[in-house]
Amino acid sequence: MIRSQMTQGLCLLTIDRPDKANALTGAMLADLTLACRDAADAGARAVILTGRGRVFSAGADIDQARQGLATSPEWERLSAQVAAMPCLTIAALNGTLAGGAFGMALARDIRLAVPEARIFYPVMRLGFLPQPSDPGRLVALVGPARAKVILMAGAKLAAPEALSWGLIDRICDPQDLMSTARDLAADCLTAAPAHVAAIKAMCRQA
Repeated sequence: MIRSQMTQGLCLLTIDRPDKANALTGAMLADLTLACRDAADAGARAVILTGRGRVFSAGADIDQARQGLATSPEWERLSAQVAAMPCLTIAALNGTLAGGAFGMALARDIRLAVPEARIFYPVMRLGFLPQPSDPGRLVALVGPARAKVILMAGAKLAAPEALSWGLIDRICDPQDLMSTARDLAADCLTAAPAHVAAIKAMCRQA
């Protein structure tokens, strides 16, 4: 399930299915998309997305993936909704990020990870195409060659290598992950939503 908590302009979204490695069902994807839309409509100035347990998300629920979820347009709708948000968006990766969950993390403004996190996107091996927007976002972060190492060679990156490539922005001890995310959001929470949106729009144009 998806848990959503809004407090003084900060929306905390938590993927809460730890017994299934936070694998995402179609209903959970739709709930995440709606939660992001609701947060934007409510004037959130920052949104933090994290997972419960030791894995951020293993991607698509395996049973639903076999029934077509792996190629559902809902993944792209979610990442597009995240990318369009006028506030600061942070992915707090409490553990491994894999498969379809990659897109919603790529669409965030900032990505934090614990040292034990592993990051991989095995679309070549599984016979799927990546979500349409993911290759462009990935190339913007790590460059074309490294994007191919991830998407075509199936590399599984440890957190230090992901940091050196620019795929994540900071490595945090697990006990400091959420406090670091909140600290990064602090300035936005003291500003008006329109001011946050204006600076984010300027960054998009850079």
